[in-house]
Amino acid sequence: MKGPDPYWPYDGNGGTNALHYDVRIAYDFNELVLRGRTFITMRANQALSSFSLDLLLPVSAVKVNGRTARFSRPNRHELKVAPASAIAAGKTFKVEVVYRGKPSPLSYAGEHNWLADRHEFVTMNQPHMAPWWFPSNDHPSDKATFDIRVNLPKAKRVLSNGVRISKKVTGARATTHWRMTDPMATYLAVVAAGDFVVETSRTSSGIPVYNAVSSHLSSSERGSSMRALRRSGAITEWLKGQFGAYPFTSTGGVVTNLDVGFALENQTRPTYGPWIYTSVIVHELAHQWFGDSVSVSKWRDIWLNEGFATYAEVLFDAAHGGPSVEAWLDSFYASACQSPTSPFWTLKLDNPGAPNIFDGAVYDRGAMVLAALRNRVGAVPMRNLLRAWVAAHRDGNASVAQFETFAETQTGADLDGFFDAWLRGSAAPAGTTQNGLRHACP
Repeated sequence: MKGPDPYWPYDGNGGTNALHYDVRIAYDFNELVLRGRTFITMRANQALSSFSLDLLLPVSAVKVNGRTARFSRPNRHELKVAPASAIAAGKTFKVEVVYRGKPSPLSYAGEHNWLADRHEFVTMNQPHMAPWWFPSNDHPSDKATFDIRVNLPKAKRVLSNGVRISKKVTGARATTHWRMTDPMATYLAVVAAGDFVVETSRTSSGIPVYNAVSSHLSSSERGSSMRALRRSGAITEWLKGQFGAYPFTSTGGVVTNLDVGFALENQTRPTYGPWIYTSVIVHELAHQWFGDSVSVSKWRDIWLNEGFATYAEVLFDAAHGGPSVEAWLDSFYASACQSPTSPFWTLKLDNPGAPNIFDGAVYDRGAMVLAALRNRVGAVPMRNLLRAWVAAHRDGNASVAQFETFAETQTGADLDGFFDAWLRGSAAPAGTTQNGLRHACP
């Protein structure tokens, strides 16, 4: 069954709407085997004789509303479920999937996304991560609440989304339960499990903070990583001042020992490598507003995530001794405009193509768009625009086209030419005040 997104047409299933995931997994660090039983509460968007879920691991049983359901695997990524009786449009139903296997060798869309060794595993990747550890309607347009329970040897620590509910020890093993009560896209669900040093605290306004650093890092890496993570609370509070109320129940982060060359904005619990630094923390925490709370409608809208989080870095630097937003834009434009028809300028930010969703232009030119818009409409109206945007779309999804319309409505400016030049142009925007630029290309 094809899903809602042409970039990855087999992700998700438009016939269902996931409401809640109750994910229960156990992991064997010696055998590298994951066992899972996931319960999904769903609503039928149409009459259903069958529906599909996204999962890579082998499945042994499926039930729908407590009755055994037939299932098949049309491809390695898809689990097709045929309930014992048809489900009427609008009805809520519950799916149970039992599965077991080794996630590490599994691949989808050319990606091997399971990160683990004999001591630790962390689920962090984008746009695909969920199929390696739980069945889902794997597209950010279908967000749901989560309970996540992880069973491990009792000495291991588990970090996940939201707040920790309990840790129950049974013999040599323990089950740790985390809960995410705000809607979450499936790729943002995280488990970091292993030998972690965990610190808990609260921000100045009382938001719970969970920080964790792998014990398998060197002593100096552990120290520098935890010192960096401790800035998460203050950075969260600073971002609140820019973008409005923090949208979730906790904040913090995890630094893993595993070989990761990127960070990821998992909801409430970003993950990093030991190279962690302040700007990347700002970026990932800004995603809690832009990407996590306000998620893309389709992956073509990725500018709303990455350009906005990079712009938050520019704002933070300007407020903490770095160049002003205007000076940053002047400098970046003066350099980049020297190659006015390079891919940096010709990539369509409102539809970059699946291979390019993490292209540097999405981040850096994406931030330039917002800095230029700030020049065009003024600093205070720009701040008000972004605060209104995240408030209007909190816990939901949005598209680039919606932002363009919203920006015009909110500011009263005619921005059609501005957005055409910055998002869809065939060359660098002309250095004009109409395009939010103070100087022509030198």
